[in-house]
Amino acid sequence: MKGTQRPTGRRSRGPGRVLSLFLALVAAIGLTSATAFAVPGHKDASLTGKPRLAAGPMDTVAAMQPSWNLGNTLDAIPDETSWGNPKATKALLDTIKSQGFRSVRIPVTWTDHQSSTAPYTIDETWMNRVKQVVDWALADGLYVVINVHHDSWQWIADMPTDHDNVLARFKATWTQIAAKFKDSTKSLLFESNNEPQFKNTTDAQGIQYNDELNTAFHTVVRQSGGNNATRLLVLPSLHTNSGQVFLDALVSQMKSLNDRNLVATVHYYSWYPFSVNIAGGTRFDETAQKDLTDNFARIRDTLVSKGIPVYLGEYGLLKYPDYFQPTPRVERGEALKYFEMLGYEARISGVTTALWDAYNFLNRSTLQWRDPELINQIKSSWTTRSGTASSDRVFLAKSSAITARTLTLNPNGTSFRGVWQGGKKLVQGRDYTVSGNQLTLTATALTRLAGDRAYGINATIEARFSRGLPWKIFVTTYDKPVLSNATGDTSGLTIPTQFRGDQLATMEATYADGSNAGPTDWTRYQEFNEAFSPDYPGNGLLLTSAFVDSLRDNTEATLVFHFWSGATVTYRVTKSGSSVTGTVG
Repeated sequence: MKGTQRPTGRRSRGPGRVLSLFLALVAAIGLTSATAFAVPGHKDASLTGKPRLAAGPMDTVAAMQPSWNLGNTLDAIPDETSWGNPKATKALLDTIKSQGFRSVRIPVTWTDHQSSTAPYTIDETWMNRVKQVVDWALADGLYVVINVHHDSWQWIADMPTDHDNVLARFKATWTQIAAKFKDSTKSLLFESNNEPQFKNTTDAQGIQYNDELNTAFHTVVRQSGGNNATRLLVLPSLHTNSGQVFLDALVSQMKSLNDRNLVATVHYYSWYPFSVNIAGGTRFDETAQKDLTDNFARIRDTLVSKGIPVYLGEYGLLKYPDYFQPTPRVERGEALKYFEMLGYEARISGVTTALWDAYNFLNRSTLQWRDPELINQIKSSWTTRSGTASSDRVFLAKSSAITARTLTLNPNGTSFRGVWQGGKKLVQGRDYTVSGNQLTLTATALTRLAGDRAYGINATIEARFSRGLPWKIFVTTYDKPVLSNATGDTSGLTIPTQFRGDQLATMEATYADGSNAGPTDWTRYQEFNEAFSPDYPGNGLLLTSAFVDSLRDNTEATLVFHFWSGATVTYRVTKSGSSVTGTVG
């Protein structure tokens, strides 16, 4: 957000455009993702080699795998450090190279460094800064993608009502970029426009505007001389969405350009409810998995199978990880399963993937990964599958005797090898049994692992498989959480809460007439960290100002808090003017 030290900006996105697309797609293809995805079954080349421009575009794009986004930096508004990240350095690009990435996407926003009237001159200092960062990456042997980024919603989106001026500015922008980089090596790629969007248009109209801009981009670059005559050009679908209508339109346009040196790009941030934890999307379940596999199938069948290389310009989850929120909204194990499967589906589909990193993966100040285990899962997915399980937690009620617990293993093509605690292998038969894919931890083993049965995680064990990373399982003692009565105002209501070792999954909110309560009126399950947020260290559960403000006056709302143990707690809230009262039961 502007004026803060939190690197957020447009990419740590709220529901906004993504939610509107999600709702629009519900009617057409069911609950689906907002955009699209990727990564290939590449021929295994060294992760540390110099870029090679192979025999054709497909091989070149495959050689770009894996890729990383320098997000919220040169695309930040109005300047490079405005969204909280430090300036990009050569050491940063060196780190990305050393971590096994073969390419980097460098999003660039030009708006605040360009005159808003003809001839739309880009500031020379800014152009030189962009080139400096690009040259650092190229010198490291990385492929590089640069683009026109947040300009897409700042002024390009006005094309329906300001067609001629927008088109003229777009052409002028690319004329200047093309001239600056025309002699750069062909391992630099140009991307037309990030997430193309146009105000108050139908999909059909938006596709036409996107086609017009992509064609103008293609013409300007190809006529600019130097290496631009045959440089790989990256063309986005409308919204970089992988819905069939958008992919078909992109294929049609690419054919009409009659140019073999073209690359298609889409983005993928998962099934929207799972990506932000809303509408009950707490798990990477069959619905979320099908969204992912269907997206890759469409890309594979529509583009890759026809010899069109695909660059997944962005992927991740919209609201995970987010180290500026006290509590992650997406459960960690479910997120790991998502990244594991995405890597596999992209790899077998022949699609190159670019991880969107606005600040939340690599700490730009220390150049260390914020969560090494998470990035290791992502890296592992580039080359192999890992086994997982139905959950990464086994909950043991402190108020009850310990009994055996069963998890379903998801080997994902691997073979189960056993269960370990640290360097010690548990004994099959005594500590656990396996029947098919059912892993049962015995009461004897769980009693030992639970120790003194203090609330919270008592022990961590691992299910190991024949390849890939082990699956951690947290043995956790809990009792049903206890909430207390509370009063507050429209700035929010903090409910005193004894979590007793449990963790919150979601909250549903309804009125007595059956209608939904809360700022998100299309579902009873409200958005985690937007409508409600647990504070485990502070023993509180916050109902946010956004949630409280949305409540009907003098009308009781019934809340049901769902916890990961399976426990539920009912709570009632009433707003009267500026006062809010919460009661148990």
